[in-house]
Amino acid sequence: MTHPSTRRTVLATGAAGAASALLPGCSKYGDENSGGDTEEASSAAPSGTAGGEAPGGGGGGGGGGGGKKLTKTADIPVGGGKIFKDEKVVVTQPEKGGFKAFSAVCTHQGCIVANVSDGTINCTCHGSKFKIADGSVAGGPAPKPLPARQITVEGDAIGLA
Repeated sequence: MTHPSTRRTVLATGAAGAASALLPGCSKYGDENSGGDTEEASSAAPSGTAGGEAPGGGGGGGGGGGGKKLTKTADIPVGGGKIFKDEKVVVTQPEKGGFKAFSAVCTHQGCIVANVSDGTINCTCHGSKFKIADGSVAGGPAPKPLPARQITVEGDAIGLA
């Protein structure tokens, strides 16, 4: 006799998936960071759109300051970015006033990316490079782009959504 999925089994399955996401970076898991909802995230609208178009644009559904503050807009150089290892996120500013955010976990073998320079987010584990504008693969063995992450830009503050 088969049992239909119940709320309890769905929640238990979700908890197991969340636990696997907390495993350390440089592991041999490879694609655990690029399954299920990362595909959805990478095909979604670019993150960090609030602050890219007009002041207050893209607001509404964010929940009024519910995220963790990461940094100030002045700390993200135009044409560059900054890595937040504890949060496993990298924030970039491809064009003045347009902020983007991506997972800092390399899609090759799960290392945390090391730096942002010359228009790319760089993983020094095996040489993968990703474009700061959209997280797409610019070079190296990485098979997939860095998944987009949601951020908020309010005034001069950048935070996690």
